[in-house]
Amino acid sequence: MSHKVRLILLLHNHQPVGNFENVFEQSYQDSYLPFLDVFDRYPFLKLALHISGPLMEWLDQHHGQYVDRLAAHVDDGRLEIIGGAHYEPILTMIPQRDRIGQIKRYSHWLEDRLGAQVRGMWIPERVWEQSLTQDICQAGIQYTMLDDFHFKNAGLTDDQLHGYYVTEDEGRTLAVFPGSERLRYLIPFADAQETIDYLRDVAKRQPGGVVVFGDDGEKLGSWPETHQHVYNNGWLVRFFDLLAANQEWIDVTTPAEAFRNLAPLGKIYLPEASYREMTEWALPTDRQLELAQVRHDMQDDPRWSRLSQFIRGGFWRNFRIKYREADEMYCRMMMVSQRLEELAAQGAPDELVDAAQSELYRGQCNCSYWHGAFGGIYLPHLRNAVFRHLITADNLLDQALGKTDPWIEAAASDYNLDARQEVRLANDRLIALVAPAEGGQLYELDVRRISHNLLATLQRRPEPYHERIAGGASENENGAASIHDRVVFKHEGLENHLQYDRWPRKSLQDHFFALDATLDEISQEATDELGGFVDGIYEARLRRNPDRIQLLLSRTSQVVDWPLKITKGITMESGSGTLEIAYLLEGVPQDRPLHFGVEFNFAGLPAGADDRYFYGQDSQRLGQLGTRLDLSDVSELGLVDQWLGIDLRLTSDQPTGFWTFPVETVSQSEGGYELVHQSVVVLPHWQIQGDHKGQWSVRMKLDVDTTLAEGRVENTATAVTF
Repeated sequence: MSHKVRLILLLHNHQPVGNFENVFEQSYQDSYLPFLDVFDRYPFLKLALHISGPLMEWLDQHHGQYVDRLAAHVDDGRLEIIGGAHYEPILTMIPQRDRIGQIKRYSHWLEDRLGAQVRGMWIPERVWEQSLTQDICQAGIQYTMLDDFHFKNAGLTDDQLHGYYVTEDEGRTLAVFPGSERLRYLIPFADAQETIDYLRDVAKRQPGGVVVFGDDGEKLGSWPETHQHVYNNGWLVRFFDLLAANQEWIDVTTPAEAFRNLAPLGKIYLPEASYREMTEWALPTDRQLELAQVRHDMQDDPRWSRLSQFIRGGFWRNFRIKYREADEMYCRMMMVSQRLEELAAQGAPDELVDAAQSELYRGQCNCSYWHGAFGGIYLPHLRNAVFRHLITADNLLDQALGKTDPWIEAAASDYNLDARQEVRLANDRLIALVAPAEGGQLYELDVRRISHNLLATLQRRPEPYHERIAGGASENENGAASIHDRVVFKHEGLENHLQYDRWPRKSLQDHFFALDATLDEISQEATDELGGFVDGIYEARLRRNPDRIQLLLSRTSQVVDWPLKITKGITMESGSGTLEIAYLLEGVPQDRPLHFGVEFNFAGLPAGADDRYFYGQDSQRLGQLGTRLDLSDVSELGLVDQWLGIDLRLTSDQPTGFWTFPVETVSQSEGGYELVHQSVVVLPHWQIQGDHKGQWSVRMKLDVDTTLAEGRVENTATAVTF
């Protein structure tokens, strides 16, 4: 036994919070269930399995018999359940209190439901920083797994990676197994015999060594073409047959057995890292392209194999710099986490605090905070889910404070952690976050009754794979391939949709256009910005009354060569779902017109469905929410999403033109390259001239009506009562 090579098969099965129900079910049918069916036929095999909390809860609710089968294998010793943070957050992204809380909570859940003795944990996306060690140990975990890439960054070579090491922080020690990148690419894409040959080579060089395969279980059936390859074409059966045929020198084991029976290879301190591809995705786009070019240029250089092992990519936390939308979610999450800690310390009701904590934990699920070979941040339903849970947590904390009657409040603080103050206006129906230092923009608008952020938008920006799309790369039709190598276009003509935004797609952004600017030019950003307001610094002050609060924002800047002052006011009243928006422009020329527009964006209201539409006066339908409208001399425009149960109505006391157009991104996901609707732009605009005082003004109202959604909740409650 001591001379056998020990093989640890560790599968990580995960579906993110907010993913579509049909995706959960399809993954179950394509991957999770058929794998277990094949595994059952090989009683000598042992397996380590991590199932993320969102997926495990779904499985327990919808396929309890599957979870029962897992529990039976735990009992017979064939299956080791690996724990982790309950809702799969990147551990370095959340506060220490939440890390420890999530890990402990999920360990208790797994022990109660499966009878598992949880001693090991999965590190989400293998994002590692050394300071995590003490938190993981404090949560009761003894060992984990990271990629061999982490260990190579610490200076180790391939021949030093066939066991486990001990790492330490502030006196606490943790065992860490290196996972094999080579096996990640062999399984299941190469012929099964190639994995056996690789293990045989390790056995010759390192008798008694440990080899760890730790990767997504979805690649065994859920990734494109893999179900046909792994099950219908028999790859998994051939692989397990080969393991059975070579039992005399391959011992398929678990992390628990290896940890219990083997001494560590030594002690090590690992630098911050993730798996190799993730570190590259974290780089700015231009640096990713440069790295890819260097790799291409040197791939035939005999020195490359020696040099490449010293190349590292970027730092995971910088996804929040690369994508400001990730930072917005992160900062919002931190606001909720801090507030929850404060209320818990004050003795708020345990039931409400516990419920808010569960919502916070769900809002920390990692998938929408980054982007690589997967949709990640480009998937609106995942971003919407994060905000939904964070807003719900806020609502629960307000209940814990006893806020039941209509109320209103305002505060200024550094809410987005950039050393500048933002303003928060809130009442019992809405939460508005405004950034005076960034054009006085409204960057978050939460509709509390439905826990929806209307400004969970996304700015279009270059991605490295856009070069491939623009170049018209052909599709990969060679069967199952690694998801990193596939080239599949889910929509035609994607190269015609590659467009980038100069500014974030937010609301109350103040524009000056050429007098003859058209909808086409504006939607394609083919015109110059003539004023210095859209991203300029506005001065801010608050006016407070008991039931009414107004934020006043002002800035003086140039429109071409003309100095002009804008003052805009945002007013909120207690108990109201309406934002009042007033503009006063001073120094407006009286002898020539200017073309002024105020941009609004609304997210989470998808296009392409008849129950999601624009309407005008007298409720006349004007088309689905992806429609490009060029309206003149009107005073109102509405947007309805019947599925979400929301009706938005924007009115103006000055006759206006309305431009509308969709914001769509070209992004990469598991299925290939696709066009994704991110938000709809509503842009009222005017040709303005100053009055005798050189002034021009307009008052607008944004009414947010959720009566339809609230009626559904009431009907459901009535049905339950009966």
